[in-house]
Amino acid sequence: MWFDAHGDVQTLETTTSGYLGGMPLRMLVRYRPELMARPLGLRPVAERQVALVDARDLDPPELSYLERSEIRRLRVEDVHARDLPDGPIYLHVDIDVVDPAELPGLRFPAPDGPGLDAVAAALHRVRKTGRVAALGLACTWHAGHGAAAVMRPHLANLIENWE
Repeated sequence: MWFDAHGDVQTLETTTSGYLGGMPLRMLVRYRPELMARPLGLRPVAERQVALVDARDLDPPELSYLERSEIRRLRVEDVHARDLPDGPIYLHVDIDVVDPAELPGLRFPAPDGPGLDAVAAALHRVRKTGRVAALGLACTWHAGHGAAAVMRPHLANLIENWE
């Protein structure tokens, strides 16, 4: 499960910024395994096992790739246990999935996203499946805008109440 306002499916050939943070999901699903996966001894994840949640800030190459891939796209409110891929779940949460109106100071804000409560509820639904094998958090914000104070109790609740 990949909660992110961005697709993270750029490649070295499609990126205009060269920002590696725009590529990790694509690398996870078989792009250029010689760069990371093979040296680390990792196996790629099948696209059909991936759900990209509330990605809305997508470049044309990302849209094109996602249209022809088996990666499922979901909205936060559509995340339910019955809709999750089979097997163990890697839960990636980039807090920029939250609408920037509710989370000030995001480094890469993407408007028109879900609210913090809706994201927290979806994360709890995933957690309650008991199938989350790993959790990755991406928290990129500008200091001094209050994002850390807003997120702290939500992230603490997610982690502390893990069952």
